[in-house]
Amino acid sequence: MHRSFAAFTATCLCIMTIAACEEGQSAAIAPADDKAATDAAFVQAASRVLFWTREEQLAGYPNMEKQFPANTVRKGDTVSALPVSPTPVSISYTYQGKPWSTDTYLEQNNGAGLLILKDGQIVFEDYAFGLDQTSRWTSFSVAKSFSSTLVGAAIRDGFIGSLNDPITRYLPGLSGSAYEGVSVRQLLQMTSGVKWNEDYGDANSDVARFSAEPSVDGSDPVVSYMARLPREAAPGTKWVYKTGETNLVGSLVRAAVKKPLAEYLSEKIWVPLGMEADAYWMTDLGGGEIAGCCLSATLRDYARFAQFFMNGAKIDGVSITPDNWTTEAVTSTPEALTAMNGQTGYGYQWWTSPGGIYEGQGIFGQRITINPAKQLVVVSWSAWPGATDPGSESAQAALMAAIDAHYPAGK
Repeated sequence: MHRSFAAFTATCLCIMTIAACEEGQSAAIAPADDKAATDAAFVQAASRVLFWTREEQLAGYPNMEKQFPANTVRKGDTVSALPVSPTPVSISYTYQGKPWSTDTYLEQNNGAGLLILKDGQIVFEDYAFGLDQTSRWTSFSVAKSFSSTLVGAAIRDGFIGSLNDPITRYLPGLSGSAYEGVSVRQLLQMTSGVKWNEDYGDANSDVARFSAEPSVDGSDPVVSYMARLPREAAPGTKWVYKTGETNLVGSLVRAAVKKPLAEYLSEKIWVPLGMEADAYWMTDLGGGEIAGCCLSATLRDYARFAQFFMNGAKIDGVSITPDNWTTEAVTSTPEALTAMNGQTGYGYQWWTSPGGIYEGQGIFGQRITINPAKQLVVVSWSAWPGATDPGSESAQAALMAAIDAHYPAGK
């Protein structure tokens, strides 16, 4: 269900003055049919998310569907088991000369939730800030890995012919733009050659401005914005991280399957995989899901998705994606490795690391880490003080290294 813009305007005003808004209390809003006012409220509120105070983060991240319009990813009637290990762990390690543990990490690094799966069993699960197993938390860019998986599903289902198809075949609004000649594969890999600014601290960057693109007569605002961007390199020759291109991935899937991403995600993964709670996917001014961001789900359901992908994107033994998709998706392009000096890479909306480890990453500390060699999954929620805060990143990296070290190879 898509939340009304009238209700959205009220909650936008609430999130900007959280202390003044009690549950059930409504802010003064513009008339429901005043689209200009509601669009302006969306733009103002959405542009501030990157600059929320700590109070706003803790109020907003678990309740994004109450702050912004969103589509529901419906669960089914059956919930799949996610066994809890009879021998849970608390991992101890040294960080900056002091003793730390999984609990210390949550307390000292603005951690909101942490779950570790080993061999498909929960060996650690804990929450902070009053959250629990039923709570949802925003994904930020971790949603990108969900969106790319839906491309694989659309290819398997025959809605998209091939990764080599030009994206203009599905999104004719890009014809004649810098995306002319860009393939589905290059869009997934962010090697389109189209120029983009992903600076989260710059209010004039593309990533900060493109949410303000209006929908004119039902047009897709993502396509409209991206069609105006210039080209800076030939397709397939340069990697640049672009959230806008993941949003184009969402536009591509919607155009191909002719249904909302939330509905397709529910149909292909949420229901058959047995997720335990509905999820919510924030939508833009055109009503389309923001494919590069802002899926809200429970910690356990994020873990279920990670385990599912690690197991070949299979449900009841049958993959929902083409053969070898999960291998190709986590294989970095040479262009990404070059851009990041070989330290990390990028595949189909997954970050790659040495040793076959790959991740879905989101700003402010959201992360899904998957280590197939050790059958290990780590899901982390955070409310860091900055989108890419160096101190918080260092602490999270130390935690991940400690978890990895706790489980020797082959055990």
